[in-house]
Amino acid sequence: MPHPRDQLRLNVGFLINQAVGSSRDFEFAIPVVRLENDLDLNDLAGSARMTRTAQGLLAQVKMYATLQTECVRCLTAFQQPLSIDFTELYAFSRNSVTDSNLLLPDDANINIEPLVREYMLLEVPISSLCRTDCKGLCPVCGENLNEVTSHYHEQDLDPRLSNLKTFLDQD
Repeated sequence: MPHPRDQLRLNVGFLINQAVGSSRDFEFAIPVVRLENDLDLNDLAGSARMTRTAQGLLAQVKMYATLQTECVRCLTAFQQPLSIDFTELYAFSRNSVTDSNLLLPDDANINIEPLVREYMLLEVPISSLCRTDCKGLCPVCGENLNEVTSHYHEQDLDPRLSNLKTFLDQD
């Protein structure tokens, strides 16, 4: 089994001498991958199209993955789906470099791992929810309100409101 970093490394040397407009698709299907030391992705899949341009090699990447995370409301672990779609240019020379500052390596092996990591991290929600209608945890007992059909606690009455309660009981 190849090292995970090698799974995101593309040998594009054959494209350098091809005509402008030539392209090649690279398909990915990686069950588990760790990007750097902070991002563990499951079921990473997608493709990268490398196209020869006059300035360099244009990478068009579309990938999907899931991230094991925890719901901010109910604290349940779940798989957060992530998807990325980006285009970057690996320039042949410093004169053609874009804002991304990517140069084609001398060995013509492009490692797209740093870009995939950055774009995936941008897709991770600040507040991950297991589902949009998550009810969260009961503030009194901590029970997961998504897993119970009825949940009720007898609430202690604030002594300052006791007069209001007697007024409501009269009706």
